[in-house]
Amino acid sequence: MVLTFIKTSAVTEVQQQQIFKNWLDQHKGIIFKVVRAYALTPMDRDDLFQEISIQVWNSIRTFRQESTVTTWLYRISLNTAIKWIKKERKNYSAESIDNAQHILQDNSIHMDDRLTWLYEEIYKLDEIDRSITLLLMDNFSYKEMAAILGITESNVGVKINRLKKHLISKSKKYDHHGI
Repeated sequence: MVLTFIKTSAVTEVQQQQIFKNWLDQHKGIIFKVVRAYALTPMDRDDLFQEISIQVWNSIRTFRQESTVTTWLYRISLNTAIKWIKKERKNYSAESIDNAQHILQDNSIHMDDRLTWLYEEIYKLDEIDRSITLLLMDNFSYKEMAAILGITESNVGVKINRLKKHLISKSKKYDHHGI
């Protein structure tokens, strides 16, 4: 089903189910990327994925096609993840990320050590910087990032410059990751 031919506010439940299925099939990588950057444990990842999925379902009727579906889903995913992480922080003890490194390793799936390191570093960033890093990894323009995050393009540029310097500095300290 092609979304551009449907006025999303007037979709039937069957159409909404089809749109939802298509969006998840075509763009699940976006959601998985956000989930991986915002949730530490597999159980938290499942919870966050479910929360994002619910928000995507609820947003179908309000999608006005003023942006691409990819941009829309990133906006929903990032906003949901930011709200979720703030809520979840209240439930965690003061245990540091460094003490929970074993949790970050999902033994059922072997991931490139460099990618694991990168996601560990992304997780340590604040919510906006995490979001910018993910959007940058997906080649969004400064204008698109600014629209998704509700900040100016120049602010996006400054943050990207600082993030690159930060990650380069971190990678030099951990040269055994091959980054």
